Amino acid sequence: MTTLEAPKAPMPAVLGPGVDRVDGPLKVTGAAPYPSDIGFPRLAHAVLVRTTIAAGRISVIDTSAAGTAPGVLAVITHLNAPKLARAGRTVLGSEPPPPLQDDRVLHYGQYAAVVVAETLEEATDAARLVHLSYDPGDPLLDLEDPRVVPKSNAFLLDMKRGSVADGLAQAEVRLKATYSTAENTNNPLGPFATVAAWDGDRLTVHDATQWPYNVRNALAAAFRIPKEHVRVLAPYVGGGFGAGLRTWPHVVLAALAARTVERPVKLVLTRPQMFTGVGHRPYSVQHIKLGATLDGRLTAIDHEATTTGAMEDSNLEPITLGTAAAYACPNVATHDKQVRLNIPCPGSMRAPGEAQGNFALECALDELAYELDMDPLELRVRNYAAFQPQTGLAWSSKALRECYEAGAERFGWAARDPRPGSMRDGRSLVGYGMAGVSFQHYQAKCAARATIARDGTAYVRSAATDIGTGTYTVMAQLSAELLGLGMDKVRFQLGDSDMPQAPQAGGSGLTGALGSAVHDACGRLVAAFLDLVRKDPASPLYGCRIEDVVIAGGRILRASDPDRGESYADILARYGLPELTRDGSSGTSKGDIGQLVGSLAVSRLGRLGSFAVKATRATLPAGAFGAKFVEVRVDEDLGVLRIARVVSAIDGGRILNEKTARSQIIGGTVGGIGQALFEETVTDALTGRIANATFGDYLVPVNADVPAMDVLFVGGPDPATPVGTKGIGEIGLTGIAAAVANAVHHATGRRIRSLPITLDKLL
Repeated sequence: MTTLEAPKAPMPAVLGPGVDRVDGPLKVTGAAPYPSDIGFPRLAHAVLVRTTIAAGRISVIDTSAAGTAPGVLAVITHLNAPKLARAGRTVLGSEPPPPLQDDRVLHYGQYAAVVVAETLEEATDAARLVHLSYDPGDPLLDLEDPRVVPKSNAFLLDMKRGSVADGLAQAEVRLKATYSTAENTNNPLGPFATVAAWDGDRLTVHDATQWPYNVRNALAAAFRIPKEHVRVLAPYVGGGFGAGLRTWPHVVLAALAARTVERPVKLVLTRPQMFTGVGHRPYSVQHIKLGATLDGRLTAIDHEATTTGAMEDSNLEPITLGTAAAYACPNVATHDKQVRLNIPCPGSMRAPGEAQGNFALECALDELAYELDMDPLELRVRNYAAFQPQTGLAWSSKALRECYEAGAERFGWAARDPRPGSMRDGRSLVGYGMAGVSFQHYQAKCAARATIARDGTAYVRSAATDIGTGTYTVMAQLSAELLGLGMDKVRFQLGDSDMPQAPQAGGSGLTGALGSAVHDACGRLVAAFLDLVRKDPASPLYGCRIEDVVIAGGRILRASDPDRGESYADILARYGLPELTRDGSSGTSKGDIGQLVGSLAVSRLGRLGSFAVKATRATLPAGAFGAKFVEVRVDEDLGVLRIARVVSAIDGGRILNEKTARSQIIGGTVGGIGQALFEETVTDALTGRIANATFGDYLVPVNADVPAMDVLFVGGPDPATPVGTKGIGEIGLTGIAAAVANAVHHATGRRIRSLPITLDKLL
């Protein structure tokens, strides 16, 4: 990243405690245009036909009745679909295979046809008239199937330091346990929708995506057209939780349908189709071995995980990645395996990999604490990693110890009686559980563009998305601070692939990447204004360098004499310019996604920016840390489990908007409660059909399941990014399942090693 000096500025009140969401009024009044709201003249509607076997071939596909049904414009199958190219790999793996390319069936619910008609009702009725016959195969549906051959080091991220065998031999206490986590389905409130329209060889798509640039690239590849000929719009997305990080087959089919009928086409997934069409958190089985001395010092950690994947797919989901960096243990080995089954393609779901891996590791540590007769919190403190244990490098920042201390004090951990089953309230057994958590640093390349117009207002934009996390708001706040403007003078826009390139809204990396790009763009814009006037003898800023000025109220001022300065509007007017624009960018930081080599060191030279960024081996970007404390109540006769309260202490770096940040942690906590107690995608063992693919059967937490929640932010700005932030999208969910399971053991004496923790496991 190019070093850029920018002026100092007083810190406006817009950052920190938080402001209301700038997109809130549009959303609560129903005026925010979600993809399913988009319409075009002569809009046609597409409905999908899915297979009803998990493996085999389609022997006959009869579309005669559907093709002559009222209003039908086209029925597209593998028999008449054009050849579609598969998009290249992304940081998350390859895109799913293109649809309708042959007669093979790889999973139940695979798309076999798409029916396009004048109305949604006509398309739906005609889709029922498409009849499929099969030559069924013998599907692989069970991870334990003897025909399954696991792929070792599936993600090329297995790690090792020291000798686990020696560490276990030296240990005075050893633990060996197996844990499992169920498949979960993302299930955002808004069903995914795509509206596609062609103009010659140019394609415009409105899509429920978390990554417009990725959809643009995938569609350009599929239809073999230049990337610049595809525009993807996603200014509002009705939730995603990771489901919108890949370009799913229905998106390609919407574009194919529009090209076939030469009209705009809308395709909206049904809720059952969401269960088979847009990914899910894969099932995992994990084996952990721990060794420790009698005083609680870890001597060995061996963590092996096996997850499920689809037959011809590549989804990046390392389960054990976080284990290597979690604790100061000299002997560690992590192993990720994957098995290919006849299941729908998995995908990222909030805290992918870490949600499952943390559950196993933190439960194992709790078990070890009981073996040692030691406070589980004390065990973690004794093995605190002051340096990145895999490399020995210093963290850019880490306040996990403070998270332990502040969270324990707020929760009242000291009042815990360590004996299982010893605490009760009437008929309820009371349990306290905790877990330490982290989520790795991730920052992708990102660009932003900032403009100030003649009226003194700013327009900042980037092709990112806001999936409800508050990106619109915090980036407007940040832009206002960096440009010395009020919030009412700043407009921030996103969700358009024609804007400067942005990475996915996922992996807890968007705020850092986009914030750094906005920081750079705004700094360059202020510097450009100063370049216009500093050689102008008529300007009160004549001769000023960037370090000689401050900005406030839409004006550039001499730091030594704030009464002397000029407004942006005055400068533009004097030079006859309608506006001034500059681009900025943030680069990828080394050390991301477990590579653990090199890093960014950042030296802040001024309040707004003057940042020197250089590669070094002195520090390593740390990511977010946290500690979760949970109290549960279990009815001693009925086994009914309720979560009474949760305390989350989070090291999230600089918090740009405490209101939206707190909302992120609370939302993640609710997701963690779902993983711990409710969510399980159930697949029929014989047919591969998902048996609970509706909200009537797939359970998620409701208001009555959500307890009192307390969120504390500790620590300070992280110098690894110019803005000082850390990603907190995933850290809210991570650790909740382990803390709940550990609390259940404390309450009942029962050690539950599989998720979700259902009533039958407590009776």
